[in-house]
Amino acid sequence: MDQTIKSRPMHAQSVRAISECHTLATFTEEPAHITRRFLTPPVHAVHTHLRQRMEALGMTVQTDAAGNLRGIHQPANAPAKRFLIGSHIDTVPDAGPFDGILGVTLALELVEIVQERQLPLSIEVIAFSEEEGVRYGIPFLGSRAVAGTFDEKLLAYEDADGIPMSEAIRSFGLDPTQIPSAAIEPQQTLGFLEIHIEQGPILEAEDLQLAAVTSIVGQTRGTLTFTGHANHAGTTPMHLRHDALAAAAEWITAVETHANSTPSLVATVGKIFADPNATNVIPGTVHTTLDLRHPSDPIRTVAVEALIAQAQSIAQRRGLTAQFTQTMNEPAIPMDLALTANLTAALESTGLPARILTSGAGHDAMILAARIPTTMLFLRSPGGISHHPAESVREQDVEAALHVAANFLERIFATINNT
Repeated sequence: MDQTIKSRPMHAQSVRAISECHTLATFTEEPAHITRRFLTPPVHAVHTHLRQRMEALGMTVQTDAAGNLRGIHQPANAPAKRFLIGSHIDTVPDAGPFDGILGVTLALELVEIVQERQLPLSIEVIAFSEEEGVRYGIPFLGSRAVAGTFDEKLLAYEDADGIPMSEAIRSFGLDPTQIPSAAIEPQQTLGFLEIHIEQGPILEAEDLQLAAVTSIVGQTRGTLTFTGHANHAGTTPMHLRHDALAAAAEWITAVETHANSTPSLVATVGKIFADPNATNVIPGTVHTTLDLRHPSDPIRTVAVEALIAQAQSIAQRRGLTAQFTQTMNEPAIPMDLALTANLTAALESTGLPARILTSGAGHDAMILAARIPTTMLFLRSPGGISHHPAESVREQDVEAALHVAANFLERIFATINNT
C-alpha cells in the first residue's frame, strides 16, 4: 500500500514528467527500440526538446563541450551558489524509457515548483550526455567533464565504426579542446541531487515507493582475452585442441561460482567475442568482459585478483594464455551525510518511511560525489526491471518523488539562510 503524502497533490506534474520520458524515448537510433548512444543524431532531438522546456521556464541554457545540456534557474534574489539536479540522457541498446531521463524530466518539474513557491534558490539542471559507456566502452563521460576528471586520452578512443571520440564531439558541433571549461567550481555549488529508478527489486519487494541512497558500490570492469589456436573442427582430436571458447566457458562458470560464494558480490560476463566465429572452426581467440561490484573495495579487489588468477590457471591447463585488461576501477562512493540526512528527513516529513539503500548500479552521482556534496533518491522499479523495454514507473511513486525532492530543496534553502 502506498503511503500518504502530507502536502498538496502534484499529479499533473508527475503525469507530465512520465509523458516527457515517453516522448524522448521516440528519439532513437533504432525504430521500435530505444537506443541512444553518446552524441548520436537522436541526441540533437533530445536537446532541442529539453532546451525548449528549459527556455519556457526562463532558464539560461547551454551545451558544454562534452555534450551535457545545462539549464540554469537564477532568481534575482537568490544566492549565487547553485544546487545541481539531473541525470543522463543516453541509453543502453533496446532500453526502457525511464533510466536516467526521468531524473531530468523531474528536475525540470522541480524548477517549476520552486518558481511557483517563489523559493529563491539557484538551480542548475544537467542532462548528462553519457553515463552508460555503450559507444566508447567508457562510462560517465558527461559527469567526468562536469566533475573536472575527464581524461583527454579518452578522446582518441574509437567506437565500433572507427570514429574517434574527438571526431564525434566535433560532428555534434562542439570543441573537444574546451571540455575542461565544463567543470564546475565546488565553491560555487551547494550540492547535487540525482533522482533515479532503483533498477532493482528491493523497494518493490518491501512495498515501498522511495529510498535515500547512502552509497554506491565500487566497480571493476575489464576484458579477459583467452588466446589458443584456431583449427579445423572435424580433423582436430579433442585432446589436441587449444579451444579458447571452451576455456572462456569454464571461466565464466567460475565467475558465477565465486560471486555466489561471496556475500554482496555481483559479477557478470556480459559480452563474448569469438574469433574466427565460424561453425566449423575451433575458436582461437575469445574476448570476454567482466563487470564486478561490491560495497567493500578490499573485497572487490581480492575477488578480481582471484578471478584473474583462475583464468590464467584454466588457460595454462588447456595450453592457452589469458590476459586481463582493466577498463574501469571505480571505488565505492559514500553519499554526503548532511544532504542524505536532509533527504531522509524529507521522506519522513512527507509521510514516508526513511528507507535507505546502497546502490548496486553506477550513476553520475558517484562521479560528482568526488567533487561536491551529493545524494540520490531512488524510485521503485516495478518488477525490479531496468535496461529493458518493460521498464516502468508508477504515477504515485513519481508524484511522491516530487513531494520529497521539493521538501528537500526547501530544507537546502533553509540551511543556507541559517549559515
